[in-house]
Amino acid sequence: MSSERLSLTVGPVLTYWTRQALMDFYAGVAESAADTVVLGEVVCSRRYEFKLDDWLDLAADLRAAGKEIVLATQGLIESEADLRLVRRIAEQRDYLVEAGDASALAVLEPAGLPFAIGPHLNVYSRAALEEHAGFGAVRWTAPAELPLDAMGRVNPAADPVKAGETPVATEAFGFGRMPLAFSARCFTARHYQLSKDQCEFRCQDHPDGLLLSTSDGKPFLVLNGIQTQGAAQHCLIEQREQIVAAGVRRLRLSPCSQHFNTVLACFEQVMNQGAPAAAARRELEAIALPGGLANGYAQGRAGMEWKAA
Repeated sequence: MSSERLSLTVGPVLTYWTRQALMDFYAGVAESAADTVVLGEVVCSRRYEFKLDDWLDLAADLRAAGKEIVLATQGLIESEADLRLVRRIAEQRDYLVEAGDASALAVLEPAGLPFAIGPHLNVYSRAALEEHAGFGAVRWTAPAELPLDAMGRVNPAADPVKAGETPVATEAFGFGRMPLAFSARCFTARHYQLSKDQCEFRCQDHPDGLLLSTSDGKPFLVLNGIQTQGAAQHCLIEQREQIVAAGVRRLRLSPCSQHFNTVLACFEQVMNQGAPAAAARRELEAIALPGGLANGYAQGRAGMEWKAA
């Protein structure tokens, strides 16, 4: 096994939690093996539990606990107010910013400061990554559906894309319900026959999203406000060898409302301490949300599939 550490990133909380739930969650993250924490509301601007100043206060606390902090912008900008928030995030100089969409790039690239490329931006080729690196991108979270071997072709370990003299780091989506799409329409509000602007914040009733099953009762998708996710939890716990071969050096673990400390511990033990992956996978299966585990996309297969290493 390669002795190089695989950094573990706690992705942004994608679903809508209460303020206290967020505080409790990040208190646990502060004590965990996570290397990096991505903070911010990336799905819906109507989720008011934390404002930017609250995220910045939390960022300072987590940095004091030894974590690297990244501030993320929304994946879908719908108003001038949303764009003002992007500008405010870009104006701060304490933390790396992750661009959630092209409007964030329009703010970050002219500033000439290092930034990260989020998973919702369309970077599927070396040429595209090189273009962003030329403007200052130092980290790339690959689109969730991109196979590991394709990541290796975009940004190979032996010949990485560089931002100046800095190699661009590749981060892969390693665990969690996969973010698939955004829409201007709020599907959760529609489920409750409410308008988007009068949604009664029903998302908060579903801390891991609202499960959508097929006509024969099989978990299929998850409604998360304006975002659609896959029902299965994407899980690369058994793919360490493929991950390293693809030049990936960072894994993003997407938060779930229960047992996330177990997720972090399993990935730390397998990826960085040599623990057997099969045992960790069984532990994760035991706590999985409806939909189970999947790793199809990482292997160039249907995303809902699971293929053992």
